Amino acid sequence: MTSTPVPLGAAVPSLVRWGLSSDADLVFRTLVTFGPRTERILTIELGLPGRRTAAALAELRESGAAVSTDDSRTTTRIWTARRPAAVVTMLRSRRLRLVDGRTKAETHHGVVHALRSSGVGAALPLGSFPGLPGTFADDMRYLSSREQTRERLVEVLGGPIREVISMSNEQVIDATSARAAAPLDIELYERGVHLRVLAMPPADGDPLDVSGHLVNGTTFQRREAEEVPLKLLLIDRRIALFPADPQDLERGYLEVGRAPVVQALTGLFDRHWNAAAVTQQHTVAPIVLSDRERGLVTLLAAGHTDHTAAERMRISARSVTGIMRNLMDRLGVENRFQLGLALGSLRVVAPPSLSFDPDIPDPES
Repeated sequence: MTSTPVPLGAAVPSLVRWGLSSDADLVFRTLVTFGPRTERILTIELGLPGRRTAAALAELRESGAAVSTDDSRTTTRIWTARRPAAVVTMLRSRRLRLVDGRTKAETHHGVVHALRSSGVGAALPLGSFPGLPGTFADDMRYLSSREQTRERLVEVLGGPIREVISMSNEQVIDATSARAAAPLDIELYERGVHLRVLAMPPADGDPLDVSGHLVNGTTFQRREAEEVPLKLLLIDRRIALFPADPQDLERGYLEVGRAPVVQALTGLFDRHWNAAAVTQQHTVAPIVLSDRERGLVTLLAAGHTDHTAAERMRISARSVTGIMRNLMDRLGVENRFQLGLALGSLRVVAPPSLSFDPDIPDPES
């Protein structure tokens, strides 16, 4: 339980990502930030209709994110949020939907078998490994470990390339892989390399992606598909890399440069890409404040009234109201209290204690 409020401005994870409603998320943030509350006080502070507050609290109780005292009088029950980290761990475990490893191996081997049967990839090993690392057939190489594969990738991706496309059937990305991939994605993005990523939805339903901020719909695109046949990387449509053993990535990758095989794998990717839905981010939409919006929010957070903030910024009080109304509409909130919570959760502005400007006069002076 967290009866002690978190520090003002501290990040609170969004419960919307885990399937809870925006009202439940808002009430949870209030309990975490300001401490235990009754239903009546929450209704007044948040400016929500009583029925919505009651429904949000029922949702938090059902999910285990908040608990209440046993007082039979509903309006006087004191509600307390559980610790955010514990809530996220609990919600994550409930949503795990792992695809069976055997199924992934079967679809992988099915692709390899089809390449062999068609004649374009007759030299590809099926159910076995090349004897030694290195070239085992024309334009085919065995990279015998994950580390050797990473080194080869750095070598290839460091050269003059135009496009990288990949698909992955991994649903749980370990921290080590994420840390290794993120800087490389950024480098490729900054070099203007076109990237397309096709992935399965994460097992726990968490849509966050370490490179998600790079997705722009043009040079960096990402889609999700319920079925992805194998883990595959294609570079400039001339080099293909895929696991030698789909059930053990530590056993390395096969690198194929034979044109008919690469073309067939590219066609496979394109078919699944075209059938996939564009990934939707079920999180609070990011927002970028203009200099004027940021200045106004900072003044109000420091204690200015609409009138004193307007004087400080040399605009009318009506303009202050218009700016705040526009921000509320952009974030889908209904009052300034909710707006403050939303901006704080997005870390758009620093809390007053961190954003003090000695040049801003005290509103009471």
